[in-house]
Amino acid sequence: MARILQSSAVILAVLLPLVTGLGLFKHGRPKHGMLGAPLAKEKYNLPPDMWFKQKLDHFNDADLRTWNQRFFLNGTFYTPGGPVFLMIGGEGEANPVWMVEGAWMEYAKEMKAFCIMVEHRFYGKSHPTENMSVDNLQYLSSEQALADLAHFRTVIGQQLKFDTNKWISFGGSYPGSLSAWFRLKYPHLVVGAIATSAPVQAQLDFPEYLTVVRDSLATSRVGSKCNDAIQAATHDIESLMMHMTGWEALAKIFNLCSPLNGTSMNDVANFYETLAGNFMETVQYNKDNKAFEGGSNNITIDTLCDIMANDSIGTELSRYAAVSALLSDGECVDASYDKMIADLRETSWKSEASAGGRQWTYQTCTEFGFYQTTDTDHQPFGRHFPLSLSIQMCEDIYGKQFNKTTNQAGVNFTNTNYGGRDIVAFNIVFPNGSIDPWHALGITKSTDMYTAIFIKGTAHCANMYPASPDDPAELTQARTQIRDTIQKWLSQ
Repeated sequence: MARILQSSAVILAVLLPLVTGLGLFKHGRPKHGMLGAPLAKEKYNLPPDMWFKQKLDHFNDADLRTWNQRFFLNGTFYTPGGPVFLMIGGEGEANPVWMVEGAWMEYAKEMKAFCIMVEHRFYGKSHPTENMSVDNLQYLSSEQALADLAHFRTVIGQQLKFDTNKWISFGGSYPGSLSAWFRLKYPHLVVGAIATSAPVQAQLDFPEYLTVVRDSLATSRVGSKCNDAIQAATHDIESLMMHMTGWEALAKIFNLCSPLNGTSMNDVANFYETLAGNFMETVQYNKDNKAFEGGSNNITIDTLCDIMANDSIGTELSRYAAVSALLSDGECVDASYDKMIADLRETSWKSEASAGGRQWTYQTCTEFGFYQTTDTDHQPFGRHFPLSLSIQMCEDIYGKQFNKTTNQAGVNFTNTNYGGRDIVAFNIVFPNGSIDPWHALGITKSTDMYTAIFIKGTAHCANMYPASPDDPAELTQARTQIRDTIQKWLSQ
């Protein structure tokens, strides 16, 4: 017991001043969405909010209700006859910093493009309904979002006299999938699509995510020692979970906000997933050249793995706790399942859940799955948050009708509707990073129809962010290949 409980206070005192907290990470999604804002080196005059009238239900002509969708414009680089670049918003608030930064801005400068970004319904300030009740969330779907884009593209194209210009869509992560699907479903509205880090294959149980996390951690400078130490720490936690004094010890070691109830399978599973989430998030955004959620971006795979391999800190459990403390920025760690469910049941636009947690979880429960589970032995985090936990979350948040059967039916429909990895559409580029766990549901091999760019050593949406002198050669080459492909589309 003494070995397991050894303190890590010294290393924490050194590391805590270096970082700010990264926020809640659930279902592969940080608090404000999977695509953050790029690192801005100076203050910019950002474009103002603009509003577009959308139909609530594009598939029911008898429903005449409308709502206002937020969008942004930047015509700084445009010359008449140039292309129109459309950035698609996703499962978080649309950030206008993207209207002045990022790789697509460099393409726009070179190609004299007019740039537009559209916020996704039910996220940010784009509120189609008075609240986020289950009845209202029925209007939140990728199909409705694509219809929003089609209506917006058609009307704005006419209003701004861009109806004969060539349009290119851009998106990263879920919006990357939307970008590909927009080209698939509305090929007359965009001549090409950039679909970065796009998980186009819906899948209920997604244990491959953690397998990629394991493989990515093994690329650290300490190699396999990182995963070995995580696995040893997990075994120590399993030992402590066997008795009440162990629960109390774990609550203290990991600075939990409330006592750990070892008799609650949901609390225990959520606790294990919360700790694993520290590594999942760091891997997903490793060296991505952005200040995520306004915080420091100096936490990398090497940062965490150096801690896990450092014998001077103490036991593997002490090092695991050091990682947790580092990423929680000294705040207590909230691992309560009931608290999480209560937060995600909030339906008000003024609630914390409106940042996107309630909406994105609903989309996973009805369309995508994407549940990062431990249903594989090919990862170091034990077998403690299985698919049943995610299914239980859907039922507890939205109602018993959101069960495994309906979850799977939604996933099946999504793949039937869009084609999954067998998508049949031309003029799409699918960039993916080898470090990014989401590439396991993406397209990484080219065909005669579309181009896949698999970028060694990069993480989620890396090619979308501003270039850095530290970028690997493969990332620089990927941006060049994307630019050349867009130019080819525009010349056709």
